[in-house]
Amino acid sequence: MGVGVGVDDGLVAELTAVRHGQSVANVAFVAARAAGRIDAGVTGRDADVELTALGVAQAAALGRALAADPPIVRPPEVVVCSPYLRARRTYAIAAEAAAAAGLALPAPTFDDRLVDRLMGRFELMTRAAIDARFPAEAERRRTVGQWDYRPPGGENFADIALRLGSLLADLNREHADRRVLVVAHDAVVVMLRQLIEDLSNDELGRIAAEGGIRNAGITRFSRDGDRLVLAEFNTDTHLVEVRAD
Repeated sequence: MGVGVGVDDGLVAELTAVRHGQSVANVAFVAARAAGRIDAGVTGRDADVELTALGVAQAAALGRALAADPPIVRPPEVVVCSPYLRARRTYAIAAEAAAAAGLALPAPTFDDRLVDRLMGRFELMTRAAIDARFPAEAERRRTVGQWDYRPPGGENFADIALRLGSLLADLNREHADRRVLVVAHDAVVVMLRQLIEDLSNDELGRIAAEGGIRNAGITRFSRDGDRLVLAEFNTDTHLVEVRAD
């Protein structure tokens, strides 16, 4: 059952969460695992990871879908993005594509509470690299479990829930009765589901086992009385024919 929010406190009319388009790190981590390499070859800051050509195409497809008749979801009245480059680029490209199709989307604001999970010392490291170089940390993760494990200088999922709970409270108060679009990361989408639907960690595990949050996929919560309820999850029908070219 979802977590009820009093109408007197304000409640958005609709909350749509979109993961950024495919990123360079998304591809590199999968390739490293498939090849048995412990390093993905991605350097620099996680905040600066770029989109791939496919990610750009996915972002443009999102914009066209918002401008379609009928739109894939009702166009947002408020847009809030993660400040990470891959999220900012996803929305900028989507807005440009929507404008070309005749729809002016709102200018975004950026909120640090929407960043991806902070991995601290292990930023942009593969699981294999962590296991090989920091075996004590790998064992600690196995002991405490994936949801409660906090890497050195990083976050566990409860930490993400804490910052997102603050964000949701602000969105409901400041944008009551409006349609809000959030462009962020897979961890953000998952934890929004936990907060809004009051899901257990076991239920989160089942969601993760279903294949994860798709790049440029759409998850939408709609207002039902004094609460938000899940209306759709991980929709990617707008991406069926998307190619990198």
